[in-house]
Amino acid sequence: MKDEDECGGEPLFQDRDFPSEDSSLLCDGSTPIAGMQGHVTWRRPQEICQSPVLFPDNSNLAHAKQGLLGDCWFLCACSFLLKNKHLLNKVFPLDQPEWGDRRYRGAFKFRFWQLGHWTDVSIDDRLPCINSTLCFSRCHSPTAFWVALLEKAYAKLHGSYERLWAGQVSEALVDLTGGLAEHWSVGEFGSGEEQRPEMDSDQVRKRQLDLSLLDPVKDSCAISCSSHASTGAAELGQHHALTVMEWLDVKTLSGRKVLLLRIRNPWGRCCSGGAWIGSGAGWSSVDPVSALDLQSRLAEGEFWLDEKEFLSQFDDVTVGYPISDEGHLKSIYTGNPLTHNHHLSGRWIKGHSAGGSRNSSSYGSNPKFWLKVCERGEVLVSLLQYRKWRNTKNYAQIPLTDSENTKHQHYQAIALHMWKVEKKRFNLSRKLNKTPCASTHCHAYEREVVLHGQLDPGYYLLVPSIYQPGAEAHFLIRVFSSCSISLSAIKSPAPSLPWRIDGEWETSSFQGSWVEGRTAGGSRNFQSHWQNPYFPFTVFDDTAVMSVNVRVTLHQSRPDSDLLPIGFHIYKSKEGEPESTLGGYEDPVASCVPHCYTQDVSLACCLPPGAYTIVPSTYQPDSPGHFTLSLARRIHRKVVKSQERLGRAIQEISHISVMQS
Repeated sequence: MKDEDECGGEPLFQDRDFPSEDSSLLCDGSTPIAGMQGHVTWRRPQEICQSPVLFPDNSNLAHAKQGLLGDCWFLCACSFLLKNKHLLNKVFPLDQPEWGDRRYRGAFKFRFWQLGHWTDVSIDDRLPCINSTLCFSRCHSPTAFWVALLEKAYAKLHGSYERLWAGQVSEALVDLTGGLAEHWSVGEFGSGEEQRPEMDSDQVRKRQLDLSLLDPVKDSCAISCSSHASTGAAELGQHHALTVMEWLDVKTLSGRKVLLLRIRNPWGRCCSGGAWIGSGAGWSSVDPVSALDLQSRLAEGEFWLDEKEFLSQFDDVTVGYPISDEGHLKSIYTGNPLTHNHHLSGRWIKGHSAGGSRNSSSYGSNPKFWLKVCERGEVLVSLLQYRKWRNTKNYAQIPLTDSENTKHQHYQAIALHMWKVEKKRFNLSRKLNKTPCASTHCHAYEREVVLHGQLDPGYYLLVPSIYQPGAEAHFLIRVFSSCSISLSAIKSPAPSLPWRIDGEWETSSFQGSWVEGRTAGGSRNFQSHWQNPYFPFTVFDDTAVMSVNVRVTLHQSRPDSDLLPIGFHIYKSKEGEPESTLGGYEDPVASCVPHCYTQDVSLACCLPPGAYTIVPSTYQPDSPGHFTLSLARRIHRKVVKSQERLGRAIQEISHISVMQS
């Protein structure tokens, strides 16, 4: 009998990083799929049906149908890929061997946009099933598997399937396209809205949906709708996302026009009771030929709503920007192509650049950027914050869990403000006290916020902020425009190393390289981690230190547009063993992780006297690059044996030079 994990005598790929086990299904068992533990079997598509394919011949049957996992937000974004084959081919590269191909080895590769870069994710094709049936998302065609495979790759990116339970359509759209998405309110925004502390001194506004504004891009943008209350969209329930497939004006028999929207439900069924659902009364008001044509467009899980029904049943809409074949965004406001773009990363650091909102006296310490506009044009600026992460056994970046409101558990409340500056030399505090020329108006617990405007030539000051002073996070500034622009960071004085300045400090800097095949060992998730460069140092027994006594900063020598995710660990050296026996070390005593796409990462810590080793790394192995490592150690004010200390320092530096050659 042929082994299910062999093809033509060759073993099929089995992904050890995302194994076919409950650990890939669950993270903390906090969702309804926790009850599936121990009942799931993992099967390859050829074990599920006789002739599996990636995509069916009938495009309507290629759409996603939601299973037992609450990831409707992700499936709505998948529908946008089907409408834009050039985007689908970016996420799901062409010419991958399918079942029946002699090159098939049970592996598929996908690409997701993450923090300014496209990230490859490879998986095996073993899919979670119950009684030989897919238990999560699938295509409407029972023999097509692109949706199930893409969902598995996205689950691996997040750490487990359970991590996909509940999310934002806007985040999935950005991850699948590298573009932008914005939220629009459908309902009224009146004085009854609960006042939140994140509503700072700026005037609070909430964009209202006006479908006519989207008319120039209605055939190319992504639109999703959702309801926050259980009364919305009839039996669909609360917090469920659906896709707007199209909308058009239909002329009635009386001569007036009615706007109809075709909605797709990922559950694969439609609501009941609407004037345009089934044999509803609305169809009698239009020409029978037109009625038949509109009804013939409906696929499984689709239904029509008129504008009044749509506005009454849904609370908000997510709009994803169209992206051309050349990779340029198209404005949802004007339909114009935004052919210029730049991005830069940054960080809010407590005590240095985490200045809080405009209500705070420390607001001016926030990171600042110059935006130079060379000619009048349309400009979009987005602020995207990185999630709060924690380490797990197999992944460097897994989102934190929290019993608090899920809207707030992963993100800070962020905002972006912009001022027009007549000349580069100006009084900062005076400028920041003036009304900005554009802003996102209030701090929002969102991954990304966007401001838009028609800008005249000149210099503009951008200030991203978190509402709470001292709150730390990494972020990415992205600018898209129809005109020539440039974006640069305004250099602020570096924070003192370390922040506490009592006592004296000894600072050393060392240069090193990650060399592919030699010293680019990657993170601790990889066995090759111990091939990375390493830097021994000693904390001297000069005084009983009860506060920060060591600060380490790792700087990579790469442009902002081509950063690697970097981090480092500090290990306690074992007595009597040479530093070269790195593989025998225990867990690190201090770590600067997760690995971040930024120029600098730093860590201040309190270490007891002893010998230590710093191991800097990129996240992925074989990622070449150059770096500088800065080490600051606090020393006691009392007179010390300077000659002995100098000898130790010289010995350390010489040792490091040998290891880095």
